[in-house]
Amino acid sequence: MANVLDLRRRIRSVKNTRQITKAMKMVSAAKLRRAQERALQARPFAQMLTNVLQSVVSRAELLDPETGMPLHPLLRETRPEKTVLIIIVTGDRGLAGAFNSNVLKAPLRFIDYLADKNIDVVAIGRKGRDFLRRRFPVGSIDEPERKGRVQIVGEYVNILSKVEFDAVEEIAEKIIKRYCREDIDGVYLVFNEFKSVISQRVIVQRILPVQDIGRRVVTQADEFSKEERERMAQAAKTAGVSLQAPETSAIDRKAVEFAAAPVDYIYEQPAGELLNGLLPRYVAVQLYQSLLESVAAEHAARMTAMDSATNNANDVIDSLTLTLNRVRQAAITKEIIEIVSGAAAL
Repeated sequence: MANVLDLRRRIRSVKNTRQITKAMKMVSAAKLRRAQERALQARPFAQMLTNVLQSVVSRAELLDPETGMPLHPLLRETRPEKTVLIIIVTGDRGLAGAFNSNVLKAPLRFIDYLADKNIDVVAIGRKGRDFLRRRFPVGSIDEPERKGRVQIVGEYVNILSKVEFDAVEEIAEKIIKRYCREDIDGVYLVFNEFKSVISQRVIVQRILPVQDIGRRVVTQADEFSKEERERMAQAAKTAGVSLQAPETSAIDRKAVEFAAAPVDYIYEQPAGELLNGLLPRYVAVQLYQSLLESVAAEHAARMTAMDSATNNANDVIDSLTLTLNRVRQAAITKEIIEIVSGAAAL
């Protein structure tokens, strides 16, 4: 059994660790609030862009009168999927509990489901990139020969610390060019959908081709368990983070009024030119919104993990303190017995 000095050292060490995890929890809570604000601030633009696109689609002629095909390739009906692109969004750092592992389980199951198709993977986030590199070869979109049925064709790290729309739009442009060249037949996005601390899920969303404008086409969803939601709620309460999703009904109503207005617009530009400007921006906004939600979900997961680590440190301190008291009491009792025995011998 450890002596009193060793136990005191261990208690002091665990207290220092508890201080660190408590500070990290509060930092993550502050970052979570800012991430929620950024996602909320981006929503009006995304909603209005969606409604503008819906208005154009409902009022403009979308088919080429000569060929009968849609004016923009992103609006064409789903073609047989021979090659699929999957965008996987994880975090750049750890200490977030099961956040990254939960996100990575979904694409692995989805890859198994698409067993008869070629799959290109774009990894956004260092943790996902490192994990996928250990499982799949790194290929190139410029090489005609594939490295395998599943290959990594894109890696983006250190863009989640501060998500910039220009960087996201550049990624979206590369993906759209490949889809328009028919190098890929479908694009799916895997990320952690975030509405509030207790309303999250890992989803696989199809973003190309564009079919149902304004609605997420979810092909796979993994809900959090009741225990995980309760743990997140407890961490949020102790950190002062709201459990409710931000109120955006006024923004949504205002945006809907634009598309639902009983007015027949006359567009100066041809429909094809309008779609060439709006559809790529719509895809980029979808990707941008998903990255913002993933960042908020990562901070929520890190806050929960640090709260659990702090609680575990408290339990360890209590256990070590109890052991210390027993050892110290045993030493005192032993000394008393020795004194009494010596006095009795005299």
